[in-house]
Amino acid sequence: MSGNLYMPIVRMEKNIYDSLRRKIKKMIDAELSKPSSHSGHMVTTQSATSISMLPNESIDYIYTDPPFGANIIYSEMNLILEGWLKVKTNSSPEAIIDETKSKSFKEYGSLMRSSFEECYRVLKPGKWITVEFHNTQAAIWNLIQTSLAEAGFIIAQICRLDKGSTTILADIRPGAVVQDLLISAYKPSAEFISLFESEGVGVVGVWEFVRNYLAHIPIFKPQENKAVYLSERNPRILFDQMVAFYVRKGLPVPVSNQEFQEGLRQRFSERDGMFFLCEQTIEYDKRRLAFDKDDQLFLPFVDEATAIEWLRGTLNQKPQSLRELHPQFIEKLGGWSKNEQSLELLELLEQNFLCYKGDEPVPEQIHAYLSSNWKELRNLPKDSSRLIEKALDRWYVPDPKKGINLEKMREKSLIREFESYRKANRKLKVFRLEAVRAGFRKAWQEKDYATIIAVAEKIPQNVLEEDSMLSMWYDHSLTRHGY
Repeated sequence: MSGNLYMPIVRMEKNIYDSLRRKIKKMIDAELSKPSSHSGHMVTTQSATSISMLPNESIDYIYTDPPFGANIIYSEMNLILEGWLKVKTNSSPEAIIDETKSKSFKEYGSLMRSSFEECYRVLKPGKWITVEFHNTQAAIWNLIQTSLAEAGFIIAQICRLDKGSTTILADIRPGAVVQDLLISAYKPSAEFISLFESEGVGVVGVWEFVRNYLAHIPIFKPQENKAVYLSERNPRILFDQMVAFYVRKGLPVPVSNQEFQEGLRQRFSERDGMFFLCEQTIEYDKRRLAFDKDDQLFLPFVDEATAIEWLRGTLNQKPQSLRELHPQFIEKLGGWSKNEQSLELLELLEQNFLCYKGDEPVPEQIHAYLSSNWKELRNLPKDSSRLIEKALDRWYVPDPKKGINLEKMREKSLIREFESYRKANRKLKVFRLEAVRAGFRKAWQEKDYATIIAVAEKIPQNVLEEDSMLSMWYDHSLTRHGY
């Protein structure tokens, strides 16, 4: 197990001929059960970086389980068998991370990208690849996702694989990974790719990408009798996915974050803070009815971005005062990243939401909530003194037009913060990740690759590796800057 040779806790002798018979039977059963139109099966051993016998766009589906970084040094596991056979494995192209063989994170990533590029070549347009992965390191996990995207795939969903049983290793070793993760990604259609290969695709391509992406990701996901928030449909994630696609295509991003958010709300339907194609909302609404409508969808809370999304979902359901929000917010703070600068609740609210102070009629968002939950407040005009008194000091999600203005102010604040990081003559241990993202995005638009590289080298390596957007800006900046 894991490259170690020792006397195990559980021992069992296996008859190699029994194993061989089982394998042969499986192959025979597969051959007998194939459709009459199927031409047969192929079993082959070679490098995944060069699947030479398969022609372009010839495969309908790929399921792959790649090497897991430094988890297992595969070639060394064979030493006793190779000693018996007197044949030694050529381990030089082995896709692992092993310092003793000078195989680093970078070399491993390069082999993963080459393998996924071959998968992309042989897969038919519009078809899917599923990658099973088993590693506790976020950097390795992020590298696999990045390699898939750089090969041309668009990641549609990430979920857990329940194998129904655990391994002996998972049972006896604290911290061992119990479940594998599955990445589902698709190869875009030929028509979609040709749109981006034509010159002057501009803003048309932005909304075509979003439509195509929304059509591929899940519409609804229940978990333990609760409806789960689908982060893939989050407006921030949609923007990041679109930007990443344009950058990897070598195209300028034609819209700002503010323009994207406004256009998103004009073209697509919003439900529970998620966006859908118009035809998808019917299915979502139907399935959502089976769950308590007052329950906020489950949303992990780990940094500034997810804190904002949590607040948005909470205030969409119920405009609340700072006093009401504070205990809920404190309860969520346990998983905050150690490198992420923690912000006070009031600062998050002031930068992203509005507070009603009674100097105008009660906003529709607060009016709708109050009139739905207090009978005595129903049918009152929005400038009613009773309604105003009940609405005072409640924070609420602004309408799109006011939201755009808030977003612009927040963006300026983030860029000012990023400027302080750029000028700092020290390593950055604690910082606002959102400020770094905003600064990298602005620098990329201005083709200021040197700034991206300089700031990236000030932040911890693990943060850079574990954030797919930051690592993308950095890697592409290195290429453009001639490193």
